[in-house]
Amino acid sequence: MKPIQGDRFPLNGVPRKEKIAGVYLMSEGGDHLYVGRSNDIVGRFYAHRRESSGDGVAAFAFRLACMTSGRTNVSYLSGHRDTRKMKMADPDFRSHFTNAKARIRAMDFRYVAESDPVNQAILEVYCAVALGTPHNTFDNH
Repeated sequence: MKPIQGDRFPLNGVPRKEKIAGVYLMSEGGDHLYVGRSNDIVGRFYAHRRESSGDGVAAFAFRLACMTSGRTNVSYLSGHRDTRKMKMADPDFRSHFTNAKARIRAMDFRYVAESDPVNQAILEVYCAVALGTPHNTFDNH
């Protein structure tokens, strides 16, 4: 996997706007935490980290916020305290979400370019299982 460090995205001269499809890995202090896939790795790199990103595009940050806030239940019932919308309306939870995005900005980010969507899916699952990434879930909703 090619490493990406800090807020820069060093792609050997590849323009920031270019779309690169593939699988990416986020790690912290040598611990592999999350594997994802995208048809726009550059865009996902920034979406996970941007201060202005909401819970819909910064899903890993949302998951980390659930863990650090102790609010790991997720409900899809309208009006329930643990819906995504209700969590994001809670100032305490939003603080956890903001902190999670800051934490992600400090993580190592690596990727493998892969344009075929089937190979992406297989590689994502393989990496998550082989690396034991604790924040990947393949639950159906």
